[in-house]
Parts: sequence; structure tokens; C-alpha cells
Amino acid sequence: MRDAIKANPLYCPDPDAVKAMEKALLQAKEEGDSLGGIVEVKVIGCPAGLGEPVFDKLDAELAKAVMSVGAVKGMEIGAGFEAARLKGSQNNDPLTEKGFTTNRSGGILGGISNGDEIVLRAAVKPIPSIYKEQETVDRQGKPARLILSGRFDVSAVPRVVPVLEAMVAIVLADHVLRWRANRL
Repeated sequence: MRDAIKANPLYCPDPDAVKAMEKALLQAKEEGDSLGGIVEVKVIGCPAGLGEPVFDKLDAELAKAVMSVGAVKGMEIGAGFEAARLKGSQNNDPLTEKGFTTNRSGGILGGISNGDEIVLRAAVKPIPSIYKEQETVDRQGKPARLILSGRFDVSAVPRVVPVLEAMVAIVLADHVLRWRANRL
């Protein structure tokens, strides 16, 4: 899957989705507009036991790191906002002798990694600098029109992907170091 993700500038593993995304980006560019999107980051092979149950929760630290990236306006782990629409019996990650049967928790339970794949998604806003004329106010607070010129990206999403991957890696590395320090 990693090869498929790296095979296109949008970092998307689904070739059909890439075509639809490219079409939407071209249309937005023609209209002088911009688009946002959702970036999903998956961590495979994270050991169980990283994080703390209260002040240094792994999910809280990941949220802080992800939300500190420019243009990111929202973040969820696992089922995220969908979990709010589920009952507890639907959202729980049942544990069996073979492991968890679902991963609605996104690999983190009680602030601690559980050994499952960590799955998080970040909402990236559209770039505000666009060619379309926009309403604003002038220095005196009177209505005005804003017309920008120059070079603008249509979306920050492709640029955000490696930054989010790095931020997640930094948080996990920090927690691995903390875990090792506490075991000495």
C-alpha cells in the first residue's frame, strides 16, 4: 500500500479516488478557488503500552501535535466523531484471546496504545488565498472587495501529509523514550 500512496502527488492509495480528486482540484483551480480535505495517518506496529492514563495520554499528545500543523482544523482517532452516534455496545472494541475484534478506538484505549494499528484523521481547511473576489472590510471598517494576485496552491492537503507523518512519529518516539526511561 505504501508504494501506491507514494505513486501519486496526492498520497492516496486508491487510483480511482486519485482521478476524482485530481478532477476536483482542476475544477477548483479553474474557478479560482481552493479545496480542503481529510488526511488519514496509520501507524502499523506501534507497541502496546505507550502513553499515560491521565496527563500524558497518547491520544491527547497526538491531537496536540496534529492540531499544531497549519491548516489543520480538526482531528479524530479511530471512529472519532462517528463514535458519538453509536451505542456503547456498538462502539466497544471487544477483546478476545486473538486480540481486539474491531479497532474503533484507533489503537488507543484509556490514553495508552493497545498494539492495534493507530488510525487518525485530520481535517485540513481550504487555503484562504484564492483568485475569487472576496468580501472584506477596509482599514476604516467599511465594506470592500478583495482581489488577490500571485501564485496560490489549490490545496494544502498534499503538503500536509508528510508533516503529519513527521508529527505523529515525533510523538511516538517521545513516548518510546519515556517508556524506556521508566523501565531503567
